[in-house]
Amino acid sequence: MECRENCGACCIVPSISSAIPAMPQGKPAGLKCPHLMDDLKCAIFELPDRPAVCSGFKAEEIVCGLCQKDAFIILGELEGIKNPTELIP
Repeated sequence: MECRENCGACCIVPSISSAIPAMPQGKPAGLKCPHLMDDLKCAIFELPDRPAVCSGFKAEEIVCGLCQKDAFIILGELEGIKNPTELIP
């Protein structure tokens, strides 16, 4: 599966425990990554300091569902977030 355009769920919903540029303590679940641009693309996608957890994430139907809303729900459930669809930009 290819990463879908205009989604951003993987850059908002999951927590990141490792340091990322601009967030040395990592990113809490449900908080938009500071590198997620308005077009819902990653500003550091091609850069070497992109976190390994991000570059290792692969879009798959089991975590991304069939649409953006599905992705927020599935990832939100994995993170224990109540009402994850409220996070959709």
